[in-house]
Amino acid sequence: MIFENTGELKKGLQGTLEIDGDNVRILDEEKLQGSLIDALIYSYVFSSHHEVVEAARWLIRRAGASLGVFSASIQPLYEAMGRREVSGFTVPAINIRGLTYDVAQAVIRAAMKNRVGPFIFEIARSEIGYTFQRPAEYTVAVTAAAIKTGYRGPLFIQGDHFQVSAKKFAQDPGAEVRAIKDLIWEAIEAGFYNIDIDTSTLVDLKKPTVEEQQKTNYTLAAELTTMIRDLEPAGVTISVGGEIGEVGGKNSTVEELRAFMNGYLEELEKNGEALKGISKISVQTGTTHGGVPLPDGSIAKVKIAFATLEKLSEVARTEYGLAGAVQHGASTLPDEAFDKFPAIRTAEIHLATGFQNIIYDSQNFPTGLKDKIYHYLKTELAGERKEDDTEEQFIYKTHKKGFGPFKRELWHLPPDTLQSLGKELEDKLSFLFHKLNVVNTEDMIKRFVKPMDVTLKAPPALKG
Repeated sequence: MIFENTGELKKGLQGTLEIDGDNVRILDEEKLQGSLIDALIYSYVFSSHHEVVEAARWLIRRAGASLGVFSASIQPLYEAMGRREVSGFTVPAINIRGLTYDVAQAVIRAAMKNRVGPFIFEIARSEIGYTFQRPAEYTVAVTAAAIKTGYRGPLFIQGDHFQVSAKKFAQDPGAEVRAIKDLIWEAIEAGFYNIDIDTSTLVDLKKPTVEEQQKTNYTLAAELTTMIRDLEPAGVTISVGGEIGEVGGKNSTVEELRAFMNGYLEELEKNGEALKGISKISVQTGTTHGGVPLPDGSIAKVKIAFATLEKLSEVARTEYGLAGAVQHGASTLPDEAFDKFPAIRTAEIHLATGFQNIIYDSQNFPTGLKDKIYHYLKTELAGERKEDDTEEQFIYKTHKKGFGPFKRELWHLPPDTLQSLGKELEDKLSFLFHKLNVVNTEDMIKRFVKPMDVTLKAPPALKG
């Protein structure tokens, strides 16, 4: 159901939600978890009426707050990891490119079943574009999923790879930096209290020294960190991540880590003595985003430099007090690789493409819709096909871009199809949670992360 106007929406709230100034009272939690939350999130995503969209957004987030579901920063936990008060696990950060409401429910169900404390929902700058999900929509969909599943507690929502385009930066540095700053502002307003700055694309390996190679990277990272500190809500310290090596490039080194961190901290001190810096550092250890597709569409095996990752994490903690290093591009690794990350104290691991592949490759995914999406890719995105790509390679590289144009069809799949896909994802997530050793960590999050309600003003359509 989609509410056609605010009058219809208000009628739908009766007996379930009550508006009290800038807050929401829950009158009937069972009804909210039943049909109302579905109607609210579908109205937010698909309504063509601005007033309905704004009302649904506010109602979902404030209803979540009333139930104890709140956007949060993982900063306190990462500071504890930097102090070596807690260790032995790797925090999973999960990118959801499509079916966000249903996939987020699968993530949360798996987390609740396994009593997982730290898990992150994230979306990258590039994904925001091709999946047609602005930050506000992402936050609202995840919050709605939490309400639907009966989850209570913090939602760690993260801007992943808020990345500066090297090409656009070379053409007009000011415009590209403004674009990143605008996105950061939008994300914080939407409840993203974890943001990964990626200026590693500006590392220039042609420069004679490592410090010179990293200078633009650390200078701009410090500038963006300062902006984040200016914008973060009172009482919230946003967890900021930095990056020293672009994923898919050469492996990172300890020398690069030190050059970045020393330069970054110097720049940050110029901007304000009391400013907190980054909480973690992303590095390159041999992976690529999405993996490397072979001519038959299968994925090439990757050899991760675990010794390098372990050393980088150790230096990040002991010398700079960070939680450790972050591993990107990991979701297509073989199953036996995942328990190695907590063993070497990797702070965080980013998982995206593997879940996307589960959806597309599932026997429960409608063949007709998949054919329709692939036809779109072959006709509308033909210009992205490299001369030596097989059709299988081309489809693998581009099928992530089918989620946006076919969002409506995907969200409106039959309930039994969505349930089956969700079960497959839930099973995979449970497996990964065990491998990453985050099972039975709920109490740890309760110890370090305290609820912080950031008030949102009620939209005019709901007042009076």
